Amino acid sequence: MTIQQAKQRFGIIGVSPALDRAIETALRVSPTDLSVLISGESGTGKEAMPQIIHNNSTRKHSGYIAVNCGAIPEGTIDSELFGHEKGSFTGAHDTRKGYFEVADGGTVFLDEVAELPISTQVRLLRVLETGEFMKVGSSKVQKTDVRIVAATNVDIPEAIRREKFREDLYYRLNTVPIHIPPLRERKEDIHLLFRKFASDFSEKYRMPSVRLSPDAVRILEDHRWPGNIRQLKNIAEQLSVIESERDINGTILLKYLPNYQASKVPAIYRSESKSDLSEREILYKVLFEMKGEVNDLKKLVMEILKNGSDSIDPSDFQKLYTPNSNSALVPNTNPKSKEFDYEIHPAVRVSRPSEIEDSEIVEESLSIEEKEKELIKKALEKYKGRRKNAASELGISERTLYRKIKEYDLN
Repeated sequence: MTIQQAKQRFGIIGVSPALDRAIETALRVSPTDLSVLISGESGTGKEAMPQIIHNNSTRKHSGYIAVNCGAIPEGTIDSELFGHEKGSFTGAHDTRKGYFEVADGGTVFLDEVAELPISTQVRLLRVLETGEFMKVGSSKVQKTDVRIVAATNVDIPEAIRREKFREDLYYRLNTVPIHIPPLRERKEDIHLLFRKFASDFSEKYRMPSVRLSPDAVRILEDHRWPGNIRQLKNIAEQLSVIESERDINGTILLKYLPNYQASKVPAIYRSESKSDLSEREILYKVLFEMKGEVNDLKKLVMEILKNGSDSIDPSDFQKLYTPNSNSALVPNTNPKSKEFDYEIHPAVRVSRPSEIEDSEIVEESLSIEEKEKELIKKALEKYKGRRKNAASELGISERTLYRKIKEYDLN
């Protein structure tokens, strides 16, 4: 199959050299069983490449399954991919085959593969290396013969640096990389795609096709298209349905591209800093610091009770409570004093310290799990059980919130 034949069969429109190179790579790698990783921004048409690979391979008569990894909840993704045994978890009333077992001898397309949890990535790596997997709740090793084609719109090396993706899995998937160029790098294809979409919508809505003037074509080609082909298709449909005029000039087109001027401005670089931490990580950090400060304060209080206030150096309190800390102690800001002095009220002197019974310091529970559980409860109560809103409030994904609810039994 030639590049032009592949375009006609799978409805690919474009004459960009970068697009032709991607199709050529897919055709060349099709007869082999090598793993392929397709990268590209959202809306660039990555789903066409695995179909080209499968239909030109020796596996074309076997099954082809496309899996959107980002759409499957974290708690059930292992069951979906690898299957489960009856009774392996609540709701597992029957034994179920996973995608890898059903597609044995065929091809599995893992879209948004970077959304897989780390535990599932370990299982996937074993399938890639040995072709072996185990169902959820089973101890029996099963074999499968599938070809894996993965796609992502995430910068995988950056995800590896943030420990969100396994490096060994990346190199195993990235045997043959294919990059789909974004629409802004395919200026010669933009008008062709628009005409195709306009023709399709004219047939769908039974009305004449819209046409662009030269200045509108120039505006269309200069736009950055952050949504790529998907956004261009939406613009073509809006113009076909809303506009009564079939000849579209630049002025009319600009109404549908509100960010046209902003699209020419380069992205602002923001250096990474500690502010990138999530709210939960910041909360944990504050809790740990607070626990250390409370313990230090308890030690000082016990020393005062045993030895009296004269044995305590006031500088010890200044070390604990600096003017920048969020301490409960208020500094004595006397204008006559050149520095902050902390008033230490003398403790009641005990005449016979030996008579003081050794008291056990009962530390307040600062368990991270308890605090996290309490925050999740409050968020769910605040939004009356609506998990999407609660997850947004907590700064975590719905999948993570679902897993935490199961873990803490908050149903």
